[in-house]
Amino acid sequence: MAVSIELSKALDKGFKSSSVKEILDAPVSALSGVTEADAEHLAADFNIKTVRDLGTNKFFTFAAALVTLADREG
Repeated sequence: MAVSIELSKALDKGFKSSSVKEILDAPVSALSGVTEADAEHLAADFNIKTVRDLGTNKFFTFAAALVTLADREG
């Protein structure tokens, strides 16, 4: 099954033509709506510096799993 996803809306304008690997290795500020100040807080508080770090952070992945479970509950 082919999967299509529109990434450009979720990315800062400088990263819209980047590959997935380039996006994962980019700073979290590559995500649309994440400011440099947000990125500094994530780095200081959670040692999150890249989009990959954000996506694999144990707290964020656990929270995402809980949301998924809640959506399927009941």
